[in-house]
Amino acid sequence: MALSDTQTRPSPAEPHPATSLFVNGYVPRRRGLVVTIGLLLGFVLTIVWSAEFVDSTIGDSVANTLLGHDAKGTPIAGIAAGIAFAFVTGIAGTFTACNIAVFGAMSPMLGQDSRSSRVRQLLRPLGWLSVGMISVSALYGALVGLVGTSMPQFSTAPSTPGVLSPRSIQSMVVFGLIGLIMVYLGLAALRLVPDPFAGIARRSPNAPMVFMGVLIGGFLIGRPFGLFRMLFRDAADSGNPLYGAGAFVLQSLGNIIIMAVLLALITLLFGGGVQRWLAARPARMTVIVAVAFLIAGAFTFLYWDVRSLERRGIIPWYPVAPWV
Repeated sequence: MALSDTQTRPSPAEPHPATSLFVNGYVPRRRGLVVTIGLLLGFVLTIVWSAEFVDSTIGDSVANTLLGHDAKGTPIAGIAAGIAFAFVTGIAGTFTACNIAVFGAMSPMLGQDSRSSRVRQLLRPLGWLSVGMISVSALYGALVGLVGTSMPQFSTAPSTPGVLSPRSIQSMVVFGLIGLIMVYLGLAALRLVPDPFAGIARRSPNAPMVFMGVLIGGFLIGRPFGLFRMLFRDAADSGNPLYGAGAFVLQSLGNIIIMAVLLALITLLFGGGVQRWLAARPARMTVIVAVAFLIAGAFTFLYWDVRSLERRGIIPWYPVAPWV
């Protein structure tokens, strides 16, 4: 039967319609292998990841250099100092375990079409990602300024073997959910589960990037990074919701700025070649997005939930590298 004027045949190269930014219609042949590689790499990353090295050796050193003094040993004196501290420690926090998920969140930006300039290609999704991130950061910062030190994240209870402190529970819940969401998005990119954005993306194509920004903003709700805890305590003690909101927004912006610069360099210097490589086999973009989400999601969940239980002595063993 002939197709009507309003119907089109699906292209052999595109057997499924695209449903959102993360599900582009192209499916690789070995989806099981892609899932296995992504989850395995995320698991291996939890084995080799040294929190002491990235938090202290890298994170603290970056903050000390940019601030010009010992970040942990110097009290935050006033709002201006707090604002500077927030942005600088956000940059330093780029290298912490929380921000592995940023890699997954930003990977779809590589697949933007080439109908507009490369700079515009990059700024548009970054802008929408920032909308979600800033909204969560500002709301949580204002809440910290209002509620103060009674929140679980402010708990100074020492870590006790076999017991989870309130701040540990908060971190596990927040990062566990973020990790599972990213694993699901990786599976959705491969069309192994339904695309959660299929409906809303038809009306609001930028909704997926806003949601990714929400996840990145959510890092602050669970983050135990030492320098962030100083900022959290300062905002809580201030009793000023505007200061809390501004400081937390700058912390989140600092978190993504290095990733954004790296993405900009790749887009501006190699964007044409990358797009031609992706266009030659469109399923490559699916693999990149899926693997990025699966690595980030598996790492985030296993590191913050399963490995945390081992560190607290609640489960007997989790494999770690000798240098961890």
